Amino acid sequence: MSDLTAVRCMWMRGGTSKGAYFLASDLPSDPQLRDNVLLGVMGSPDPRQIDGMGGADPLTSKVAIITPSQREGVDVDYLFLQVFVDKPVVSDGQNCGNILAGVAPFAIERGLVEARDGETSVTVYMENTGQIAECLVPTPNKIVSYQGNAAIDGVPGTAAPIAVTFRDTAGSSCGALLPTGRQFDNIDGVATTLIDNGMPVVVIRAEDVGIEGNESRDELDNNEALKARLESIRLQAGPMMNLGDVTDKSVPKMSLVSPAQHGGAISTRTFIPHRCHASIGVLGAVSVASACLLPKSPAFELASVEVGDTMTLDIEHPTGALTVIVNRSDDDESAAILRTAKKLFDGNVFVANQF
Repeated sequence: MSDLTAVRCMWMRGGTSKGAYFLASDLPSDPQLRDNVLLGVMGSPDPRQIDGMGGADPLTSKVAIITPSQREGVDVDYLFLQVFVDKPVVSDGQNCGNILAGVAPFAIERGLVEARDGETSVTVYMENTGQIAECLVPTPNKIVSYQGNAAIDGVPGTAAPIAVTFRDTAGSSCGALLPTGRQFDNIDGVATTLIDNGMPVVVIRAEDVGIEGNESRDELDNNEALKARLESIRLQAGPMMNLGDVTDKSVPKMSLVSPAQHGGAISTRTFIPHRCHASIGVLGAVSVASACLLPKSPAFELASVEVGDTMTLDIEHPTGALTVIVNRSDDDESAAILRTAKKLFDGNVFVANQF
């Protein structure tokens, strides 16, 4: 008898992230046992994740667990888990809008949602935050299409477009868009906006922590003084954002903002939370875009935005920009983004016997 267990899995790129997609029924129901399996799948804890499928980067050490939904008007439930690279930690403390982009194609591929000829709408309940997203997937001849002409910064080439609309995301993790009730707070002498419009984010002017905001990812990752200063602010922001002790949590994200350099609304350098993001997370971009519209936020005076009922904000990041479309009405606000996804592998991943 083999001392390894085969676990059914699909590996997918979702947006600018990559990870493992599972049916909940293919994993242990006990959360601790499940997390142990996922650590084995990724090869954590190990900086290289050499004994697993993880890519030695937080952006490629992610998991989506999908369940047929019992909620009215919802197709599937989606639980996102961040598997730490160099720590034996699996966190459900945040959403991931990039990995979300692969959830709808996965649900169709696994037969949880029947494909329609042309396009198929999949309604997804995000378990981490209790919010709903609507995803529109190209399905010509009732088959998921991954090839197309849509391009997103941070991913080479083009792919089929997946339109994702978020609704009622304000306060998804922190209980309110502005958990302190203020548009800015002073932490360690630095003006911050503590905001949650789908992702808890601390927004800070780059110049206020001694950088210009156009530095490369590697340069910022090697700036230990900056990282220590940001961590001090983050640890204080956690309780203020109703997140408690965030020492071992992947939220809040730290987004350093500066004037846009390429015609967008604003430029960002985001820590997630201890390494600089190669781009920016989908929901993190939504939160930053929202901060740009708050008159007392550090982001407001730096942002270039034409205010109206429908606003298109290109949130610049180290490898390009992510477009957020904010729609406002008297009684509703929604944010939409365009992502792509790609199926990379479908089969079994092997872990040490833990079932």
